Amino acid sequence: MVDPILTTVVGSYPQPEWLIDRRRLLERLPPRVRDRELWLVERTRLEQAQDQATVEAVRDMERAGIDVVTDGEIRRESYSNRFATALSGLDLDNPGTFVERNGMENFVPRVVGPVRRSRPVEVRDVQVLREATNRQTKATVPGPFTMSQQAVDEHYHDPHALALAFAEAVNAEIHDLFAAGADIVQIDEPYLQARPEQARLYAVDAITRALDGVHGRTALHTCFGYAHYATRDKSSWEGYPFFTELNEIPVDQLVIEAAQPKLDLALLREVKDKDIALGVLDLGEPHVERAGEVADRIRAALEHVEPQRLSVCPDCGMKFLPRDVAFGKLRALVDGARIIRSEL
Repeated sequence: MVDPILTTVVGSYPQPEWLIDRRRLLERLPPRVRDRELWLVERTRLEQAQDQATVEAVRDMERAGIDVVTDGEIRRESYSNRFATALSGLDLDNPGTFVERNGMENFVPRVVGPVRRSRPVEVRDVQVLREATNRQTKATVPGPFTMSQQAVDEHYHDPHALALAFAEAVNAEIHDLFAAGADIVQIDEPYLQARPEQARLYAVDAITRALDGVHGRTALHTCFGYAHYATRDKSSWEGYPFFTELNEIPVDQLVIEAAQPKLDLALLREVKDKDIALGVLDLGEPHVERAGEVADRIRAALEHVEPQRLSVCPDCGMKFLPRDVAFGKLRALVDGARIIRSEL
């Protein structure tokens, strides 16, 4: 039997101030191409420094008591650009522009040839994580639909074909991440909610292709975007515009945001055959939740989903939070889950 109410993180954890220019990080939009000026360590020492910061992030998660840890996405400038910019067929030096979900313009890769993955991108990240901990590990990779939305297509001239090309690259990466020792691999697809009309046309097909032949525990994360960039109060949002369709995707777990948007948790009844990792930490609030507050959110979820199918996590990645706040929230997450386990 699966342990009830496991705790995890969505992916990212705050990068230390000695490693990355956090002021620049907080002031700009998430980079879709590369922004090497974010890094404060010279390039010849950067990988070693990122290794050190990864171990520090893992130790924080362990000290907080998190059951399933990640590498904190320490090596990433944004959740998607580390993988996307490693693919061939993209012009990063002469980027295009697109409108982000918050209405602001950002630079994105131009697709000028066939999208191909010529080498593993995150395998070493998983190896460092695996060496750093004995706990369950999760690796994360951007999803094919989201990457297709964060690019200007000047080659395929067909959004479905572009998403499938990204899916082929993601599929190869997932196979290698499991081979490197990841216990769970999570696909990040926030743009399912940002562009639901396009998602209904070809997102399920693309994500399913990304999972072809995969043997291992998989998850899919979808959300309303980082709290740091939210342009309006998420509590006024009316649930997920692309949700029941997730039943069609062959993943084991859905990782969804619920605390900040005050999601109507009855929605969880629409997903009967998948586990749920539920966001119960509001990353739009700078205060650290009390354990009892977290426990109340978990109790509300248990009215709609069995405890063996439920894990709990922050709403989204934590990279934009002050590190002490992020750690405090994880401690509250673990303590709140412990309260609920004692009641089962």
